Amino acid sequence: MWSRIVKYPLFWPLSVLAALLLFNLIYRPQFFSIRIQGGHLYGSLIDILNYGAPLILVAIGMTLVIATGGIDLSVGSIVAIAGATACLIVSKAGDQNAVGAVLLAVVVALGLSVVCGLWNGILVAGAGMQAIIATLILMVAGRGIAQLMTSGQIITVSSTPYKYIGAGWLAMMPFSIFLVAAVWLAAAWLTRRTALGMFIESVGSNATASRLAGIRSRSVILAVYIFCGLCAGLAGIILSSNVSSADGNNAGLWYELDAILAVVIGGTSLNGGRFYLAGTVVGALIIQTLTTTIYMIGVPPEITLVVKSFVVFAVCLIQSETFRSTIASKWKKKRYAKEREVNHHA
Repeated sequence: MWSRIVKYPLFWPLSVLAALLLFNLIYRPQFFSIRIQGGHLYGSLIDILNYGAPLILVAIGMTLVIATGGIDLSVGSIVAIAGATACLIVSKAGDQNAVGAVLLAVVVALGLSVVCGLWNGILVAGAGMQAIIATLILMVAGRGIAQLMTSGQIITVSSTPYKYIGAGWLAMMPFSIFLVAAVWLAAAWLTRRTALGMFIESVGSNATASRLAGIRSRSVILAVYIFCGLCAGLAGIILSSNVSSADGNNAGLWYELDAILAVVIGGTSLNGGRFYLAGTVVGALIIQTLTTTIYMIGVPPEITLVVKSFVVFAVCLIQSETFRSTIASKWKKKRYAKEREVNHHA
């Protein structure tokens, strides 16, 4: 029974998340407290969900890309491009509070994100470039495009409808949480209730065999890169909306690495094949909870990344079945040798 539980894909991610939350509760007893103020829910747990929403979105898209055996290093740049595009359009509108202007900004930003994803997909599926190289091109160029769009400055907006996307409330909860839930449910339904999920896993396991079996591998790869770009674009809109500004230099910086870590922590292999969307969400929550914990206990900013990387390294080791088997085997050998020594003396 215990071995079955341990082998369950979500066991270790949920255990690590529970351990982090328990540490926070011990360190700060009011960590789990949630209060109602002005008809809205406030508290550390709500903040983790709210601030983790963009990362969860990016990680969901990254999960499907990695499941096909690929990688997308350009998501951080797409986040910056989408935020810069939306804020630029809203800032130039005659009335920034006009819903039409905000809708136009969102549609154009998401459309540009889809184009970015399409570009990556064409390079990987059409031109046959390695995914890490193809997406590295947009990672570098995309950051430059975002900086050109903002002229290297921070674009600020004062639009109430636009701010609602990332900082609004619905049913007492942050609106961004509902956006993430909608995207996750759509992705889960498409990949688990239709044949698309099997196609993705088949392509990730063996793209050539999948093509020979009649699966349009290139179309599947193209679709997941487009979806990943769309998720990154939506994350960029949420980020820029939350602070009512766009920063082409820093928006989405290192998001690609956090997203990859969230996917790996969630149990999806970088080799492609089987993937776990629920595990990805848990992995993203682990990273956001870890970030919150680091800030709460007052770790100096200059060593924050070191602490974060060490914890993620430890989590990945714990998840590794090979590592656990090696440790267990050495422990059994040591115990057996000790028992033999005791028996010999007896």
